[in-house]
Amino acid sequence: MAITLKNPEGLPKIDVYRQVAIASGSKLVFIAGQVAWDAEGVTVGEGDLAAQVEQCYLNIATALTEAGGSFDDVAKLTFYVVDWTADKMPPLLEGLSRAAAKLGMTPVPPATLIGVAALDIPEHLVEIEATAVLD
Repeated sequence: MAITLKNPEGLPKIDVYRQVAIASGSKLVFIAGQVAWDAEGVTVGEGDLAAQVEQCYLNIATALTEAGGSFDDVAKLTFYVVDWTADKMPPLLEGLSRAAAKLGMTPVPPATLIGVAALDIPEHLVEIEATAVLD
C-alpha cells in the first residue's frame, strides 16, 4: 500500500479522517470532482445530501478501480458542499457511512470541506474530488 494514514501527537484526533497521509508510491491519480450522477448522467438523490455523498463516493470508487486502485490509495479528499452549515454534518456523515458499508472500507484520508455558493447545476449539493497514490 502506497499510503500510510496518521494522526500525529499534538493534533486533534478526528473520527472521520486522519490528519496526515504519507505517500510512498510512484503513480499519482487525480480524480475530477465527482457529483451525484449515475452512469447515465442522471442526478441521484435530488435534495438528499446523504444520498448524494454516497453516490459521489461510489463514483470515486469506480474511478479508482479504473486506475488500478481503491480507497486505500487515496491521499486526500476535498468536499465542496453548497450552502454549508454545521447542521449538514449528520447527513454528510450518513452518506459517507452508507458508501463505506457498500464498498466494504473505512475512508479516512485527510479531507478538506469547503462551503460553496453553487455547483455545476442546482440539483447538485456536493462535489468530492480525490487524489490517490499507487505503487
